[in-house]
Amino acid sequence: MTGYGWGERAEDGFKVTVELSSINRKQSEISVLLTRELEVLEAQIRDEINRRIARGRLTARVSLHLTEGKDAARAHINKELAHAYARELKRLAKELNLDGAVSLDVLMRAPGVVQSDEELGDAEGFWPAIEKALRQALDMMVKMREREGAHLRKDICSRITAMRKAVARVQKQAPLVQKHYREQLVERIKNAGLDQLPVDEERLLKEVVYFADRSDISEELTRMQSHFQQFNDSLQSKEPVGRMLDFLAQEMNREINTIGSKANDSLISREVVILKTELEKFREQAQNVE
Repeated sequence: MTGYGWGERAEDGFKVTVELSSINRKQSEISVLLTRELEVLEAQIRDEINRRIARGRLTARVSLHLTEGKDAARAHINKELAHAYARELKRLAKELNLDGAVSLDVLMRAPGVVQSDEELGDAEGFWPAIEKALRQALDMMVKMREREGAHLRKDICSRITAMRKAVARVQKQAPLVQKHYREQLVERIKNAGLDQLPVDEERLLKEVVYFADRSDISEELTRMQSHFQQFNDSLQSKEPVGRMLDFLAQEMNREINTIGSKANDSLISREVVILKTELEKFREQAQNVE
């Protein structure tokens, strides 16, 4: 489900900003963008998000700043790291037969050579502020996703209602299929010019019974009703139901395909087309449900 959340917290001279954005995705995928000094907190941030969000591709951006009025962070030079960079760069230049000395500008731009008090701080010390900002952002995102979910619920319910009506029409038509098949057999006999011969009623009955056995869709219709009931139950659930709706869509698709292959009737075939159309729309929307 799509959503956006933003949170901010200022503590002990630092300001933490958390920005969350999510888009539709069948599974859960979380990307956490952190500054280097906060990377050790990634697992805690993921755990907090997973407790609230079960589905979708979510991106979390966490930034840390000095608050206005606080003294500028003091710079520190990591001399050992700078020497190591210089040695490795000189060795690489020699191996590649390149001219030119390693400049101070190059070394100062190397990651980790210049550090500030902010960067040297204990990352765990920032966690309380990050946690509060993250929860604020999650609250905003969840509310936005709930609003989207309400619209999805209306659309999905309308698809189920249309499928229920189509299944009801199939159930009404199903008992007439055998009668129509017997009438078709008699008509074929007449068209073949065999109506003057005595009709073997027993053999005709066997053929109709055989056809009835092959075309019986009562089990499939019963299972469809069961799936509809499971959908109704999901509407009352307080837990994420997106994956369960995916499963229901797969099962209903199996039943509809079987009905289409078994029922040798034009009216039922038309209803099967309606069922497949509505189910496809149901499936697409179900993938957006938490």
